[in-house]
Amino acid sequence: MSCIVIYEENDLMRALLEEWLREAGYRVCAAAAHSQQSAKVADLVIVNVHTPKQAAARLIREIQAVHPATPLIAISGHFLPGLSASGPIAQTLGVQQVIAKPLARIDLLGAVRAIIGAPS
Repeated sequence: MSCIVIYEENDLMRALLEEWLREAGYRVCAAAAHSQQSAKVADLVIVNVHTPKQAAARLIREIQAVHPATPLIAISGHFLPGLSASGPIAQTLGVQQVIAKPLARIDLLGAVRAIIGAPS
């Protein structure tokens, strides 16, 4: 079963993401704020990027250091809807997918499936 780590400081948003992922059959092995680094092995990391560009890149690098070679999805209220996985923001941040907030369940689950496949 796939293990997904979520870095989201807002408790309600983190709980919603966990609920959507668990209901879809995924296992969320750690849900943490950015300040709490989880060294658990993960198949995917979802991170909320709520800071300006340079701080966002630094945050992503810190999380990539904790989870090397693990694909990342970045979500943010600062992203514009309709961004593509191969777009300049995803490439600049070094993530596999970016999703604008507010996000829909279908967008999140579609991105997760595209990266790690359906839950086993």
